[in-house]
Amino acid sequence: MKIKIKANTFLIALISISGLFTSCSGQETFGNQYLKLEKVIPLPGVKGRIDHMDVNVNEKERIVYASALGNNSLEVVSLLQGKVIHTIGGLSEPQGVAYLPKQHEIFVANGGNGDCYFYDAGTFKKTGAVHLPSDADDVRYDSIQGKIYVGYGEGGMAIIDAVTKRLTGDIKLPAHPESFQLDIPSGRIWVNIPEAGMIAMLDEKNQKITAEWRIHYPSAYFPMAYDKKDHRLFVGCRRPARLLILNSENGKEIATYLCTGDPDDLYYDSSSRRILISGGEGYVDIFQQQHADVYRQISYLPSRAGARTSLWIPTSKEWLIAAPARLGHTAALLVYKMSN
Repeated sequence: MKIKIKANTFLIALISISGLFTSCSGQETFGNQYLKLEKVIPLPGVKGRIDHMDVNVNEKERIVYASALGNNSLEVVSLLQGKVIHTIGGLSEPQGVAYLPKQHEIFVANGGNGDCYFYDAGTFKKTGAVHLPSDADDVRYDSIQGKIYVGYGEGGMAIIDAVTKRLTGDIKLPAHPESFQLDIPSGRIWVNIPEAGMIAMLDEKNQKITAEWRIHYPSAYFPMAYDKKDHRLFVGCRRPARLLILNSENGKEIATYLCTGDPDDLYYDSSSRRILISGGEGYVDIFQQQHADVYRQISYLPSRAGARTSLWIPTSKEWLIAAPARLGHTAALLVYKMSN
């Protein structure tokens, strides 16, 4: 036990010390007062890329579900115990995942075969399945209406009833959708469609595209977050690495900022008015929203090479960064705490 504690402490110190150096892009790191690495949770035996995550925030459980795409598994991780407590294997490149608290189930979207599975979150037994044509990817869950949204294939947004476990809607898109955000009251959905060179606004009720905003530079936009109060979309772009800010009502570009390379997850925390970005370059960003049109980068810190995906837990101000096995390191969840 002492050896594990010492190794874990050393790893945290090593990651923290690396903040003294500059990134491969030449930008100096700064802002470590805003983010503290609290623990590193190993993911033993997990190989390859790690995709999206979700969490059961119940204080007595605090369970994270991590889609280990390259490992064809879903890793069930206890934040309280600091370890993997179960692995659901035999999946086909799992990408999106959602915890469904009302029915205590887990929903997993498989990119390899398009299958979407439901599992009992207590027994981990499969309770249902919905097949999509191919490449089931990012997932959103609307707990109010009991709907699950899944971007998939060469151009589709599937809508699944979480209770009946049946496909109830399908919005056709011009190419594969990446990250998307919902506005439940208005029934609108914003979605990144980089292969088509656009961000689209969808009408869920009529199941159609209502606006197309052509964006050619910066390109390769994958993650997205939404500020409902100020009507802003935050989009992470890879070519070049930029944070793009748009008016969600009309698609007007508000601002563009340099950000970490290879961004894959992006969050907006409404209570602190901060934007959090994780990138595969091995760095994370925090931007402070000063008002709807002006933002300031307040933190740029090292995480680990390849750690593209992350999960923000607003209730506890924890930011989980998924680090794949690389350069002699075991795959792990890096658990950070954001301060004011």
